[in-house]
Amino acid sequence: MDLQALIRTIPDFPKPGIQYRDITTLLQDPAGLREAVRQLAEPYRENPPDAVAALDARGFIFGGAVAVELCCGFIPIRKKGKLPGETIGRDYDLEYGSATLELHTHGRGPGERILLIDDLIATGGTAMAGLALLKDVGADVVGASFLVDLPDLGGKVKLEAEGLPVRALVAFAGH
Repeated sequence: MDLQALIRTIPDFPKPGIQYRDITTLLQDPAGLREAVRQLAEPYRENPPDAVAALDARGFIFGGAVAVELCCGFIPIRKKGKLPGETIGRDYDLEYGSATLELHTHGRGPGERILLIDDLIATGGTAMAGLALLKDVGADVVGASFLVDLPDLGGKVKLEAEGLPVRALVAFAGH
């Protein structure tokens, strides 16, 4: 199945020169959604992680489904102030400013094998912050998987430079 064909491009959104990769068209296609989840889970079927960690918010769509597919736990990495209880946080840069991601500290054991998932990897700022949080609690991050890679923005290369195996199902040139 051609997953890339199920992702529409909206030119000049949210600003001129940006080619927005809209995954909602894939999400609305039952066979496409199922195939994306299957492909994200496939490399981990024989040796599943203890949990899938996904990045707020669209990563939750795929992360939760992959966790169910692999019969493992799910860890939400949320934007600041969205998780109750004790958390740790990491700041990361955005195109215009910065933000903070948080992770619960309870229930995380050193050496826990974690797969990091998000819908899209662009500059890598969000994924690098998620990776750092998981490492902060002693997790063994076994890989990172994304539906879409924007390779011209270099995020996948940044994660790979950290020694992390990275997989993306489709890639789009440009920004």
